[in-house]
Amino acid sequence: MSWFSVLAFLLLLSLCVEASVHDYNAEKFSAKGNAFVVHGGSEGIYSFAPNHNETSLAAANGDSYIRFERIKFRRNKDFTNFSSWPIQAVVFEVEDRETIGGSAYGGQRAVCCTGDLAKLGVCTEGQVIHRPSAENSDWPQVFGVSFDMDEEEAVLPLKSIQITKTGMYNLYFIHCDTRLKELVVEGKTVWKNPSGYLPGRMAPMKIFYQFMSFAFVLLGIFWFSKYARFWREVFPLQNCITLVITLGMFEMALWYCDYAEFNETGIRPTGTTIWAVTFGTVKRTVSRLIILIVSMGYGVVRPTLGGLTSKVVMLGGTFFLASEVLEMVENVGAVSDLSGKARLFLVLPSAVLDVFFILWIFTSLSATLNKLQARRMMVKLDIYRKFTNALAVAVIVSVGWICYEIYFKSNDIYNEQWQNAWIIPAFWQVLSFSLLSVICALWAPSQNSTRYAYRDDGSDEFDRDDTTLTLIKPSTVSSKDFGSVPEARPVQGGINTISNGGDLEEDKTE
Repeated sequence: MSWFSVLAFLLLLSLCVEASVHDYNAEKFSAKGNAFVVHGGSEGIYSFAPNHNETSLAAANGDSYIRFERIKFRRNKDFTNFSSWPIQAVVFEVEDRETIGGSAYGGQRAVCCTGDLAKLGVCTEGQVIHRPSAENSDWPQVFGVSFDMDEEEAVLPLKSIQITKTGMYNLYFIHCDTRLKELVVEGKTVWKNPSGYLPGRMAPMKIFYQFMSFAFVLLGIFWFSKYARFWREVFPLQNCITLVITLGMFEMALWYCDYAEFNETGIRPTGTTIWAVTFGTVKRTVSRLIILIVSMGYGVVRPTLGGLTSKVVMLGGTFFLASEVLEMVENVGAVSDLSGKARLFLVLPSAVLDVFFILWIFTSLSATLNKLQARRMMVKLDIYRKFTNALAVAVIVSVGWICYEIYFKSNDIYNEQWQNAWIIPAFWQVLSFSLLSVICALWAPSQNSTRYAYRDDGSDEFDRDDTTLTLIKPSTVSSKDFGSVPEARPVQGGINTISNGGDLEEDKTE
């Protein structure tokens, strides 16, 4: 079964193939200052690569552009009795953000040209204020279309903008006409990088998941070979580790397929993304539960969790639901290069539950280590100390990385560091894989695996009650049996047997 998992994983990986497409389905304009805005997308795009084959039909043909296709603006039939001001598409690189908007006499900054600014001759009333970029006078790109009398639809001309400079590009649809009630935008834009349709911030993740997939294959080959060789010595904890490795293999393969298909077609595959998110969430949940129950000594120094089973299951179920919702919101259908999409109320539950896991794990580890030391079970004590050290290092590194992540995001409000942003999610995957590798090394199946497992032969039972001494009791002897010496001998032998049994029990508890 384990080898079948490896083969199935490799087959799934081999079936994967290499615009992100932004669809607008009756998106409504919202008021922002004195303008009405629809955010059309934000992506990191690398500059056009002229040395590539431009005639190639493949996605990775070196071409780099933003293309507008079938963009329509639709207004309510009841508000068609006038010719409108233009509805404009504004495309700019993040470094040129200050070229959009302006103010009259140092007053409040506005996006739309007001009457006061129009009198100064710096813009046309009813249009978006913009100035040429200092680096390229052709940027930002601003163009639009207006409604004529009695028109319900206005179609934006087809346009393709060649990207000649690497940067974070933003698209907004903006109008300044307060008479345009219930205006919506429909159609799509296609954003392309030289290597395909993946947004620039996501593009490195495709390569990363490819490497992680093969890393899990190597770990799987190591673990499953040991598992197959010493399958008679395997105990329950090692079965749980096998499950985590299998889940990790399929998670990496699914993420690679998700990004590869997105890169080739420009449309993010919803089904693949959902499966990748679910496999990842299940893996993280099972991993945390395994670390928790191992910290409690389950399968190593105690046969069951006793009354804690329901609490552990409840914590795991809650963490799964919180993480699944968060990952679904973050990833399913996401095509823009915008970080922090998830709301705070979705991030906080997962963070709080992680803290609870950490506290419970280290509290349990402390108690387990104390028991092992008191009972002088040196082999298990050694492995638990190594396990504790690995967890401590992982937690310290995690805290340090969280601080760096907060610093990174607080200083990158406009996503100007998009080319390095992939490192943040990649780090967590590497840390998780590293900890899993340490656990695999500590509890790898071997001919002596059972020495790490709980044994129900009395050697691990140091907390026996005195009642265990009453399990062998002398039989009831009637008064008439004391009348003769021969009848008394068996009773005396029974007493000797009882005392010997008591000695045996004392030996076990020492």
